[in-house]
Amino acid sequence: MRLPVATLRSWVVGRPYETAKGRKRFVPLIVPADSKAVRLSFVNLVEAHVLSAVRREHRIELENIREAIKYVRTKFHSSRPLVDHEFATDGVDLFVDHLGHLINASRGGQLGMREVLKEYLKRIERDASGIPIKLFPYTRMSESLDQPKKIQIDPMISFGRPVISGTGIKTEILFERFLAGESTRSLARDYERPEEEIQEAIRYEQLAA
Repeated sequence: MRLPVATLRSWVVGRPYETAKGRKRFVPLIVPADSKAVRLSFVNLVEAHVLSAVRREHRIELENIREAIKYVRTKFHSSRPLVDHEFATDGVDLFVDHLGHLINASRGGQLGMREVLKEYLKRIERDASGIPIKLFPYTRMSESLDQPKKIQIDPMISFGRPVISGTGIKTEILFERFLAGESTRSLARDYERPEEEIQEAIRYEQLAA
């Protein structure tokens, strides 16, 4: 997800912080699949993907995001509104409109937020019942949000490790071989894949490094 570990930990387990009235605790935004051992599920990963859209692109305060999530959760009667199928339709507008009331966002800011969220949601593939089954993470930090979907995370392939889309070729293996001195051209020949896919896998791993 290209998220700092400390950020993800705050979202999942919370963190203490100091105020003028003493120490308080930030309540998590994501409920981990295994709260005791703090293990995340694939759905938790998708939740982090959606949350990062608002935080990374718009720097919205987390308390405001929390209130907007509560609002959408109530409307959908859902425990995980950010990953529900309805969120990709009516939910984005509900979320952004309510967030706009909380932060007095301008009309332009709200429109920009909608577009960012919709682009992030396009990178989630769902089954016929609307459950997320694949995620196509971003591979480039500063380019358009409309990026190729050449890397995928699928809990049914390679134990959920990032792979080249449509294959079981793990990006981490390609990156290790690249760091060892092999060229993208030779890796493409070895795996019988287009060189641009190999380059995209390496680019993805470089972002996470």
